[in-house]
Amino acid sequence: MVIIDTDIIIWILRGNDSIRQKFETLVSGSGGKVFVSPIQIAEVYAGLRDAERIRTDEFFKALRLKLIDEAIGKQAGEFIRKYRQSHNVTLADAVIAAVTVYYHFTLWTLNRKHYPMLSEEQFFQTEQ
Repeated sequence: MVIIDTDIIIWILRGNDSIRQKFETLVSGSGGKVFVSPIQIAEVYAGLRDAERIRTDEFFKALRLKLIDEAIGKQAGEFIRKYRQSHNVTLADAVIAAVTVYYHFTLWTLNRKHYPMLSEEQFFQTEQ
């Protein structure tokens, strides 16, 4: 199961053919088990263009949502405490990483440097 980072969502919504094809392959190969958390939704809507609203609404309806709870909040806090100064980890990235770890997902992102708390195996591998 895969959780997709905000950068991947933006590339899909803005029409990057390579990312979109990889996403379609992922969805069909996983039986639709592609997830987001409220954090990715908030980040996308924060930068949303008016003309993108309907398409974005439909896109998020097609994904599965993992909610944030106390355990994820605690883990995110630990990630921030450990990596804030050395890697400037943000709350959003810490929560996404915590969801990834808690649910034993892999994270699909193009910004691996934002996730020093994840091992190589915890990143979704796409063919280059």
